[in-house]
Amino acid sequence: MGKLSPKAQRADVGGEVAGTSINHSQMLLQRLQDLLRQGNASDVVLRVQAAGTDEVHVFHTHRLLLGLHSELFRELLSNQSEVVLEEPRDCAAVFDKFIRYLYCGELTVLLAQAIPLHRLATKYGVTSLQRGVADYMRAHLAGGAGPAVGWYHYAVSTGDEALRENCLQFLAWNLSAVAGSTEWGAVSSDLLLQLLQRSDLVLQDELELFHALEAWLGRARPPRAMAERALRSIRYPMIPPAQLFQLQARSAALARHGPAVADLLLQAYQFHAASPLHYAKFFDVNGSAFLPRNYLSPAWGAPWVINNPARDDRSTSFQTQLGPSGHDAGRRITWNVLFSPRWLPVSLRPVYADAAGTALPAARPEDGRPRLVVTPASSGGDAAGVSFQKTVLVGARQQGRLLVRHTYSFHQSSEEAGDFLAHADLQRRNSEYLVENALHLHLIVKPVYHTLIRTPK
Repeated sequence: MGKLSPKAQRADVGGEVAGTSINHSQMLLQRLQDLLRQGNASDVVLRVQAAGTDEVHVFHTHRLLLGLHSELFRELLSNQSEVVLEEPRDCAAVFDKFIRYLYCGELTVLLAQAIPLHRLATKYGVTSLQRGVADYMRAHLAGGAGPAVGWYHYAVSTGDEALRENCLQFLAWNLSAVAGSTEWGAVSSDLLLQLLQRSDLVLQDELELFHALEAWLGRARPPRAMAERALRSIRYPMIPPAQLFQLQARSAALARHGPAVADLLLQAYQFHAASPLHYAKFFDVNGSAFLPRNYLSPAWGAPWVINNPARDDRSTSFQTQLGPSGHDAGRRITWNVLFSPRWLPVSLRPVYADAAGTALPAARPEDGRPRLVVTPASSGGDAAGVSFQKTVLVGARQQGRLLVRHTYSFHQSSEEAGDFLAHADLQRRNSEYLVENALHLHLIVKPVYHTLIRTPK
């Protein structure tokens, strides 16, 4: 018997019931499942053959239910009682799940089943399942569980721009982990070139990216033009001179394609030989070659693990190199960091009395929001001609790995990110922002050079 909702249980003074809800939807779903499983009153048989095999899956179905979800099924089954469908092997293997969704509106998805289910939903025009599987893929990418490279290529082939962007973002933020996995060998030339152009790549340093590229070139053996285009996307001024010398002496990729990047290597050596201020008088330093990516090495930032972050304010400090130039190799800037889990803007801060002396209620702690402020310990002339871009990475643990889940960038002239953890519930122990009730941050400071007015000759 159905349950009465609280609203339905309220009667007016005349004894009239305002409205009664009787909900037997679960019983209906169960009967639809039985209908599919037993094949009662079936009026069309689907024979699904796995391409290239003799394997056939038989389904006794009902054209009305299939046609409700799919215009293609409605047309295909209109005058036939038996239809043979040939599907790729992976799609044929999950066709029972696909049909079950058409009867019950639900299914259980595993990672390896996402693409074939999405492909079936796309082919037969089942848009609700299409959206559901795409949402599943995006959610599992954010958690680091999905095969980002394979899903990226699938998204490109189907024109799913939202999924493509999600995959690209995950790969950029977790390039170190991906480059060290079996997925790296499946990266296409197009995907590789897109990644190499990005400044938000997260990795140890530019040298790690060069080695990852060299490994990819050794396996993929692309055309010379593509290989040289990729090698020209490396930011050689971000690699210290001693490591550049080793690359020129030992790198198989540079031994084969050295002339194609000779001008970039010369540019890097010139950059390291002079002070950035002097270099900027004669050369343009606004190009991407002079902009660090999100490097995890100690020269550019530091990790910070905040246990039980909802408890109280915390502070720390760290040092970074003044800039990537060899001229600045021994110069450091100290940064002070303040984290507050419940900072209140001025407009929400408690005011204890109004003009008439009447006490006003103080703001509640939950009205505050997390805040992170990064400031230099001292100001001086060391940073002339350069500003600093601050980036905060927020990590999450997935399958034993600590992956980047969120990033926040500060405006160059700002000491904090306005939207830092704006939607995070740090009170909840299973928050997606926490790992074992700790907030895992990595603070990065990147110097951004400014071209100076060139001196007249």
